[in-house]
Amino acid sequence: MALYELAKEQGLTDQVAKDLENFAALIAESKDLKRFVTAPIYSAEEQLKALNDILARAGISGISANFVKLVAMKRRLTHIGDIIADFHKLDDQAKGRVRAEVTAAEPLKDAHVAALKNALSELSGGKSVELALKVDPGIIGGLIVKLGSRMIDGSLKTRLNSLRTRLKEVG
Repeated sequence: MALYELAKEQGLTDQVAKDLENFAALIAESKDLKRFVTAPIYSAEEQLKALNDILARAGISGISANFVKLVAMKRRLTHIGDIIADFHKLDDQAKGRVRAEVTAAEPLKDAHVAALKNALSELSGGKSVELALKVDPGIIGGLIVKLGSRMIDGSLKTRLNSLRTRLKEVG
């Protein structure tokens, strides 16, 4: 990916990754922005004009802002989420890092987060782990961990559903 190579060449991979995460967070937080980014009814000029203000207010500048604008000019803004994910994959691979998404029924204490990071680091062959924590009371208890392409579902909700299915099979 050209953006990653340019950022690496200029020693800005961390800054670009942060900028792209901020832009992705803006899209996730705003239904209007998400619609604006994904709707093909807006012209490239309209998107560029709006993006100039959005990026400036978000503090996104330099090659990150120029890249997002280029994506808009090329009418590929609908794919920005995938592009950002690909950038992170390249950055993670270069830095020996993996990303994990952890869902818990309630917020985890710092000690539990540290222990979870250590366990996931060992599971991933010693790589550093970047955790994204979510809270979902609907899982009742336990954890759901997505590490790369692996998913470990240790939630109480899943165990109860499994038990319910087995009891139906027996009866």
